[in-house]
Amino acid sequence: QVQLVESGGGLVQAGASLRLSCAASGRTFSNYAMGWFRQAPGKEREFVAAISWSGGNTYYADSVTGRFTISRDNAKNTVYLQMNSLKPEDTAVYYCAASTYYTGTYYRAYEYWGQGTQVTVSS
Repeated sequence: QVQLVESGGGLVQAGASLRLSCAASGRTFSNYAMGWFRQAPGKEREFVAAISWSGGNTYYADSVTGRFTISRDNAKNTVYLQMNSLKPEDTAVYYCAASTYYTGTYYRAYEYWGQGTQVTVSS
C-alpha cells in the first residue's frame, strides 16, 4: 500500500502559476504509475494528467495540454504538477493517485488516492 499527500494548492489570479506536489510513502514509489485528477463543485472527477512509472510516458487532458506539466522524481518519491496560465475553470480540488498496473485517464483504475488540495483561480 502507498500513502499519498498533496500540497501546493492555493488561491491565485488568472494567468498565475502553481506547482502541486504529491509525496508518496509506503511501497516502492517507482512501481506506480501516477495521475492527477480534479473535481469541481457539482462536477464529476476528471482526468488531468498521468505519468508512467519511469516518467517516460505522459498523458494530458485536452483542457490542460500546453499549460500543465506532470513530472516525477523517484528518488524523492514525489510527483509534481506544474500549472501555468491558470484559468478560473481550473478551480477544483486536485487529487493525485497511484496505480500498479495502469497509466491513463480512467480514474477507477487507480488504486490509491490522496486527500486532495484546493486550487482556486480568481478572474
